Order: sequence, then structure tokens, then C-alpha cells
Amino acid sequence: MPESYFPVLLALGIAILIGLAMLGVSYLAARSKNLSGRTEVTPYESGMPLLDQSHKRISILFFLIAIDFIVFDLEAAFLYPWALVMKAPGFGWPLFAAILVFIALILVGYVYIWRKGGLDLGARAHLVTSSRPGRAPRGEGGQP
Repeated sequence: MPESYFPVLLALGIAILIGLAMLGVSYLAARSKNLSGRTEVTPYESGMPLLDQSHKRISILFFLIAIDFIVFDLEAAFLYPWALVMKAPGFGWPLFAAILVFIALILVGYVYIWRKGGLDLGARAHLVTSSRPGRAPRGEGGQP
């Protein structure tokens, strides 16, 4: 029994040795480097200032689309095994009814997302960039 684990332990040992070797080489290379200037310790060593913020705000639309994708992607992931099992004898109509209930629940979620405007990306993008009522748009009226 322990002999069957030898290839796994060998691969694990080699991976650990390679990782430690990489860490050691990078440590030795960093110690030998002369840190004479301020720009050499910054993440970007080009010496040029950043042109924009590195941490930008991400629109909530991105996350809503990601959630929608996960829901409908999981539906497809559950339909593949169902299609394989459906051919097996003994499952038949009860399994078919169960999958119809599953698809109906997914369609209810789809209609909900549709009604809430989760699929209208153009309209939402317009709402996000428009100004609030009673206020001047950005860049006008002294606002930055």
C-alpha cells in the first residue's frame, strides 16, 4: 500500500525543492542588488510617474452580470449529468418532471432579472453616467 504513494510523494518533494530553490535565488539576487535610488524600490521601476489611479472604482453592473452568469452557468452544469442519466433504465418520467421543475425555477429567476432590468445594460449605463436631478453635470458649474 505505501508503495503506491511513492510517485505522489516524489512529485510533492520535487515541487517543494523547486519552490525553495526559486525563493533562495530571488533572495540572493535581491541582496546583491545595489538599492541606490528611490525609484528602484517602487513597484514600477521605470522612473515615470503614474498617469492614472491604480485603484479604480468598478461599476456595480460588472458584479450583477457576474452573478447572472453564475446562475445560468450552473443551470447548464446541472443539465449535462441529467442528460446522461436520462437514458438509463428506471429513471424516466419522475426524473423528467424533476428537471422540468428545475428549469421552471431557473426561468422564474430569468424573468425576475429581466423585469428588474438586469439585462438592459445600455439603459443602466446611461443612468449611471447621468447627473442627479437639480444638479449640473460634472465639469459644469464649477464641479470637477
